[in-house]
Amino acid sequence: MLGHDTARLYWYDSFTYLNTAVHLQPSGAFHPAGYPFSLRLLLPFHSVELVAGVQHAMGLGTGLMIYLVLRRHSLPGWGATLAALPVLFNPAFLRLEHAVLSDTQLIFLITAALTVLMWRTRPSARAVAVTGLLLALAGLTRTAAVPLLGLVLLHLLLRRAGRRQVVALAVAGLLPLAAYAGWYHQHHGRFALSGSDGVALWARTMTFADCSVIRPPAREAVLCPNGTVVDAASEYVWAPGASLNRLPGGRFAHNDLARSFALRAIAAQPLDYLREVARDTALTFAATPVRHPLRVSPSLTFPVGSWPLPDFPLVDQVRREYDGDVRGMSSVEPYASLLGAYSYPGVLHGPLLGALLLLGGLGAVGRRRPALLPWTAAVFLLLAPIAVLDFDHRYVLPSIPMACLAAALAVAGLSRRVRACVAAGRRGRHGP
Repeated sequence: MLGHDTARLYWYDSFTYLNTAVHLQPSGAFHPAGYPFSLRLLLPFHSVELVAGVQHAMGLGTGLMIYLVLRRHSLPGWGATLAALPVLFNPAFLRLEHAVLSDTQLIFLITAALTVLMWRTRPSARAVAVTGLLLALAGLTRTAAVPLLGLVLLHLLLRRAGRRQVVALAVAGLLPLAAYAGWYHQHHGRFALSGSDGVALWARTMTFADCSVIRPPAREAVLCPNGTVVDAASEYVWAPGASLNRLPGGRFAHNDLARSFALRAIAAQPLDYLREVARDTALTFAATPVRHPLRVSPSLTFPVGSWPLPDFPLVDQVRREYDGDVRGMSSVEPYASLLGAYSYPGVLHGPLLGALLLLGGLGAVGRRRPALLPWTAAVFLLLAPIAVLDFDHRYVLPSIPMACLAAALAVAGLSRRVRACVAAGRRGRHGP
């Protein structure tokens, strides 16, 4: 916070979040209102710097929760510390904490939910209810987190949890989502959490859709590829020449039609869809972050420089209504140079995540493995954004805390099994 004179504001996500915080109503586009609700709580202070400060505290809290839950599962202090290091020392996490974006809140809520659930071997109904509420809030922060409620429900059933726990999860998790969907219905005429799921999935299919194979009905055929080619699936959402963006009323007015086309395309070309998802997933594990799309320049360092804001009416409106000192971020010396000199090693980027997922997967095999839940959550959080839209370096980050938890628990479990086998072998050789 000393190295940068204000929070980082991105066009147009940061400004739509701040505008929604002032005029609380559900957006008909991409963003549900969970993050704007948090920004609303900080509105009396009129400071985006305070938003960044709170989010830095959330980042520290995420690392602390990883440490505490691993200590609770009998890992040594050094092992629990190692598992928290990627979250605490990867510049990508700290850059997100310093930006007015929903990612840090999402990561904090998911980590908190699993911390509560995993604190005891058999969680109480109250703990499960808290888990459900936290996951519902995560789903209202970013809708991709909603299916985690089903994942936790499956976990409880596999662990033969009691009826009270299952009911507590369902009530605490579904009621906030239902209430929000009802609020959304009042403003947009349908029960939903956002108005963009169909648009996103349509964009995903534009990299492989072949309408001679799909054979859509006439009303959907207008969404077929029209010759416009961009370098990433997500770019079709914004490409002016893409078929969806040529329809009257704007892209989000045709969300249901886009969803219908996308589901038809996936059903007609399932192998092509899986190929595209697998190809984009592989980008996660590159040693050097790849440019995807090409207009994005990924970095393993802290930024040094200045970033002026665009000249748009919404920027002026947010300046009037949320923070009169809203401005483009600039780095501050000498702190910025110290930050800029810190470089996160490339090998700790994609290859480390691959190793963590591999270790977590090994530890998730078998019955009653504590690594199973965080590992499946990590895999889901990695794959879900790619499956419904595209690969993005930001979208990978929520999977990393879960992967760290799973890998640490897996190594501890494998180590105990190896020691038990060695001890059994010695007893066999030397007798009782």
